Amino acid sequence: MVRLTIDLIAKSRHKRKRSLSFTDYLRTLTHLHFSNRNIDGIGDLSACRNLTVLYLYDNQIMQICNLDFASNLTHLYMQNNKISQINNLSNLHKLSKLYLGGNRIAVVEGLEKLSELKELHLENQRLAPGEKLLLDPTTLLSLGESLSVLNINNNNIDDIRDLTVLKELEQFFSVDNKLQNLEELEEVFSHWPQLLQMDLSGNPVCKKPKYRDRLITVCRSLGDVIIIFLL
Repeated sequence: MVRLTIDLIAKSRHKRKRSLSFTDYLRTLTHLHFSNRNIDGIGDLSACRNLTVLYLYDNQIMQICNLDFASNLTHLYMQNNKISQINNLSNLHKLSKLYLGGNRIAVVEGLEKLSELKELHLENQRLAPGEKLLLDPTTLLSLGESLSVLNINNNNIDDIRDLTVLKELEQFFSVDNKLQNLEELEEVFSHWPQLLQMDLSGNPVCKKPKYRDRLITVCRSLGDVIIIFLL
């Protein structure tokens, strides 16, 4: 297996000016592309102090670690790994987009310090049979004034009432879950005045008469907005 380290960066094909020392080159790096490289761990990357975007999707990573140095990181792509817990992100104060779909996460927590987080992508977790994705209420409350995009597709979710605290939500994706209570959905949507786009296709509630009309009516009652309802 492969560990992401400074040595691996040195061996990669990242171009750098010959006039720069390797140490100075690491300081200039803002983007690192190491997706689909069979990486199973993250080593000491603290020399890359100006890193803003990190691509680590489609690897074998089991734990988020050694990112405390990355205070300038805004985008983190770690979908399709083997991560089972969300942790060690508290120093990423500028993080605005977090991609964790296709992992093994059962509980969404550990995001309380990410006050700038705008997008959270958690689709298609590889859960144990009968298990559903849970979202910690404390974490949700901490994201209430920042999060605008939430993707929880295909996670066996049957209740989203705890999401009412996400007052700034503009895009909501909950495809292929187990939502079936239309009245509960109406109540939740009534707390999302900024909502512009939603997709609930593949849920049992979609079989209920006029479910789209009722949800759109709730959203429009909050203000003069246009709802894009995806099928």
